[in-house]
Amino acid sequence: MSQELREIAIRLKIGDYHRHIFLCVGTTCCSEDIGGAAWKKLKDELKARNLSLSEGPSACYRTKVQCLRVCSGGPILVVYPEGYWYGGMTEDRIDRFIDEQILAGRPIDEWIFARNPLSNQEH
Repeated sequence: MSQELREIAIRLKIGDYHRHIFLCVGTTCCSEDIGGAAWKKLKDELKARNLSLSEGPSACYRTKVQCLRVCSGGPILVVYPEGYWYGGMTEDRIDRFIDEQILAGRPIDEWIFARNPLSNQEH
């Protein structure tokens, strides 16, 4: 592995996160404007609450993706390792998602359309 990649991982605190959030902003599940606004809100709120590029039990890594292959009811958001798949994650839902799912550890059942938890055992 290159030293450059190791340094990037350290700077991004990769290895210190407890959750990884993927937000699909592809234009087949929502408009570019709606997806872009949701991504900006998620990114800004995680930074403002010191949950991005941080350590601790609520530390999150976030990734914007163009397609999670659902292509309906977007923006689609997946949070791992819990494996909750959320639909309709528009900008106005992000604060509640962070408060309940990320900070309190309570899934928002009425927004979840699928579940696929991942094992946290190292292989």
